[in-house]
Amino acid sequence: MTDSFAGQTVEAARRALTVRFKSGTIESAELDARLLVGAVLGLDLTGLITAAHRQLSADEATRLADFARRRLQGEPVARILGHKEFWGLPLKLSPATLVPRPDTETVVELALELLRADGASGRKLRIADLGTGSGAILLALLSELSSARGFGTDISAAALQTAETNAAHAGLADRATFVACDYASGLSGPFDLIVSNPPYIRSADIADLALDVRDYDPRAALDGGADGLDAYRALIPQAACLLAPGAVLVVEAGEGQSGQIEALMTAAGLTPAGAPKADLAGIQRAVAGRKMPR
Repeated sequence: MTDSFAGQTVEAARRALTVRFKSGTIESAELDARLLVGAVLGLDLTGLITAAHRQLSADEATRLADFARRRLQGEPVARILGHKEFWGLPLKLSPATLVPRPDTETVVELALELLRADGASGRKLRIADLGTGSGAILLALLSELSSARGFGTDISAAALQTAETNAAHAGLADRATFVACDYASGLSGPFDLIVSNPPYIRSADIADLALDVRDYDPRAALDGGADGLDAYRALIPQAACLLAPGAVLVVEAGEGQSGQIEALMTAAGLTPAGAPKADLAGIQRAVAGRKMPR
């Protein structure tokens, strides 16, 4: 494939790569081709247009061929590039972290809506993100809540290192602390908001996931046990003990799980904080429970 790019113009290489991706049944063929060509050349969309008639060097052709091979083998573009944007923040990835997805922004949206409805968004809040991974949810919230301080937990030291790097790059390191523990087991309350995107895929369903998820996201961040709810059974009671009176827990849910998660929250003494919030596909993606004052 190197020869097919050598000596080609930037535009011709992008078009050729798009054709290859479409023939490989990659749905986002045009976008993926543009992102990968741009990464090789260090150019954004405007730069690609400006450089459309420039020829690729031999080194650029070789690197693009390697990227193309990896994408055709199923590796997601975010893994190839090593970063992914979430809530407008460019986040570094590692093998220990999930690729942040737009669905998860629903958790951020619901958390902010609840805080604003309570008139709490301007206060000096304490926030916890359980199983923080790349730090995506926590850093998104801190970027919106300038007076808040956040704590992210994870059992993976490698994930926490990635989250710390992302906090530093986002200019949020002074308000973000990362703790190695299982969900909330290493934290002390009270918290004004706790969030989490825990593993929720049923163990038996993992083999049927899309290749770019099944083979490239860490299994520990996917596998929710036999019914997909093991993580919620662990974290919801922990979170309920750490919430301040009137504070909320917001978690991401898999398709069809919102009712069961609400039941687990109720069993832990939390009251549903409104209806679950749907993502763009109409799936009830974010579920919230409130700790009522006594």
